[in-house]
Amino acid sequence: MSNVLKTGLLLGVLTALLVLAGQAIAGERGMIIAFVLAAIMNFVSYWFSDKLVLAMYGAQPVDEAQAPRLHAIVRRLATRAQIPMPRIYMIPSDTPNAFATGRNPQHAAVAVTEGITRILDEDELEGVLAHELSHVTNRDVLISTIAATLAGAITYLAHMAQWAAIFGGRSQDDEEGGSNPIVLILFAILAPIAAMLVQFAVSRAREFQADASGARLAGRSYGLAKALEKIEVAARVEPLPANPATAHLFIVNPLTGQSFARLFSTHPPTEERIARLRAMRLG
Repeated sequence: MSNVLKTGLLLGVLTALLVLAGQAIAGERGMIIAFVLAAIMNFVSYWFSDKLVLAMYGAQPVDEAQAPRLHAIVRRLATRAQIPMPRIYMIPSDTPNAFATGRNPQHAAVAVTEGITRILDEDELEGVLAHELSHVTNRDVLISTIAATLAGAITYLAHMAQWAAIFGGRSQDDEEGGSNPIVLILFAILAPIAAMLVQFAVSRAREFQADASGARLAGRSYGLAKALEKIEVAARVEPLPANPATAHLFIVNPLTGQSFARLFSTHPPTEERIARLRAMRLG
């Protein structure tokens, strides 16, 4: 199954969960209220997340005089991808990692740590930057925002379910019928977990897609494969002190040095990503 199709199916699952949740908790009105609230929060995140996340990691803009190699690679890749030159930022950290942010190619930014520029050679750094620019061209910020909106609405409904269970569910006089308190309690526990798992699955699918499209953009797959190996090892030795809410942005999970179950990871296993890249045989 292609990653694009998989992402579509996963978003469909989240939508179905939202519909069922809204009707189970408070009927159609509850579903609409939860969706609107989640949409407002994620609308703000979509428009301002780039500034927030760059500030969170102390990323500073670098010009061509300060980082000529970075600018040369990004300009070359942006020309191939036919997108405007994104802004380039440097994160003051020795742990190698990188991320891209911005709601569309016209408002994109690429941030790399100081560490990644020191340990990667030209081909490896190009592979990483091609992966990040692919997130921009694939509109992954928009897709992740949609997933977060749906998951957020489901989580909000779960909180409503807790209160509904405390007060015995919806009124039996409600034209849509009452709700069983036991069902509400089960929903309040299981729905947020299910939504989170689906949201993480969307993130993992987008990483696979960015790996593949990034390798094609760079014209070779071995550079990104070798880079992922180096970054993964370094991240295990010295994890980047990152906010879990932004972990999905990075090319390799910055929290990988901690004990996270793969099921609850925002990234697919690095060894599987490397194996897929090597199987592409682009070079």
